[in-house]
Amino acid sequence: MRKSLLAGSAVTVLILAGCSSTSGTGDEEPARVFATPDGPGLSEAVTEDALVGHLEELEAIAAAHDGNRAAGTAGYDASVDYVVSQLESAGFEVTTPEFEFETFDAQTQILKSGGTEIPVFALSYSPTTTAEGITARVVGAPANADGCEATDYAGLDLAGAVAVVPRGVCPFGVKQTVAAELGAAAAIIVNNEPGPLDSGTLGDPETAKIPTGGVSQEDGAAVLAAPEVTLTLVTETDKTKSRNIIAQTTTGSTENVVVTGAHLDSVPEGPGINDNGTGTAAVLETALQMGSAPEVTNAVRFAFWGAEESGLVGSTKYVEGLSDEDKRNIALYLNFDMIGSHNAGYLAYDGDDSDKVGEPAGPAGSDAIERTFVERLAADGVAVDGTDFDGRSDYGPFIEVGIPAGGVFSGADENKTAEQAEKWGGTADQTFDENYHTDQDTLANVDRAALAKNGAAVAYGIGIYAQSVEGPNGVPVGAEREAARAEG
Repeated sequence: MRKSLLAGSAVTVLILAGCSSTSGTGDEEPARVFATPDGPGLSEAVTEDALVGHLEELEAIAAAHDGNRAAGTAGYDASVDYVVSQLESAGFEVTTPEFEFETFDAQTQILKSGGTEIPVFALSYSPTTTAEGITARVVGAPANADGCEATDYAGLDLAGAVAVVPRGVCPFGVKQTVAAELGAAAAIIVNNEPGPLDSGTLGDPETAKIPTGGVSQEDGAAVLAAPEVTLTLVTETDKTKSRNIIAQTTTGSTENVVVTGAHLDSVPEGPGINDNGTGTAAVLETALQMGSAPEVTNAVRFAFWGAEESGLVGSTKYVEGLSDEDKRNIALYLNFDMIGSHNAGYLAYDGDDSDKVGEPAGPAGSDAIERTFVERLAADGVAVDGTDFDGRSDYGPFIEVGIPAGGVFSGADENKTAEQAEKWGGTADQTFDENYHTDQDTLANVDRAALAKNGAAVAYGIGIYAQSVEGPNGVPVGAEREAARAEG
């Protein structure tokens, strides 16, 4: 029988050997190491070697299952089995709640202007065109308009047209809905930063009204200048099922639950070792080192989400299924999605909107969570930048219901600036992860130093809040929580 070592401020470990087998051969189950569940204890116990070990297992699973671990596939199911077996070996009671979701496949993605072909990517759940596509005149949203409201197109005739609108301010689904209601036959979203808009979702099939694709910022001008274009997006959407994984400590208050999560699925195009094997590995190893019955003040709930790559489906279904009391009892949510990017950044979710750029601050308490990670990484010699709550990961459903959130992130398809390269190393004016959503998202392309530093920060944050959700870097509790969430 295994159990956690009880709390202490020192970095203490206890090695518990397994029992001899009944066969009398003397074979023993491998020993397991559990660390003190405080922040410093966990941060030192979650090692690079252990994290890499989990990534090796996930990569082997992908290799054995058509090169990916996408939700709804055998590779994802094998990933679930691996995580569940690890958690159960540490004494956790594990559940794997099932949910339905829609898979999306884009079979043809072509955009032509005259004789020129422009790269285009179908946004998830985009309705299909015919094989011949839609040929129509182009109507662009006016300068400084974001296409989030009908008034943005005042005086323009969208009937039968292809609406061209910039990314930003509101979800893609809202942009195409507005265009559809004004009579547009299709929509093109132009990236608001250099590089292709090669991922994104309309949210769900019910929201999707008209064929919608994304193009790069560089190609946007050519699309807008064209008198007409032909857009061919042959797509297919089907229903299937996937699972989340939920495991909670048996100790700690259930009135201030610390929920921490990482999405387990990859995209169909690759094994997903940085995105998001790295976040999975950090959350899993923290759970294993903390154990199922640590001496903590607050219960810790470890979650591994399915179908994140299909539109945050697993985390959304989970939050939607919570009662009002369940939501009140969650003190905060810590999200870890990509922590070992090839050209790594050191980013923490901007809980207080201190940079005054992009999305607004998170719910009350998110600023404190940001400080926790900034201070922890600063102690490791790393100066952290903020990154927006832009709705692209599983914190989204939690902040929508007023639950404060935070976490660390090493960057995806955004470019690293010259200033960031000077601070952290790596290459300026290149994406944080050139292997994002490709078959090259492998262990060989994970930045081990970033993985180790961020992995330690993951464990630290979870351990700190397991001991207390109050204090200088605390979140609202009791009546303050009720008031904060009512205001939100």
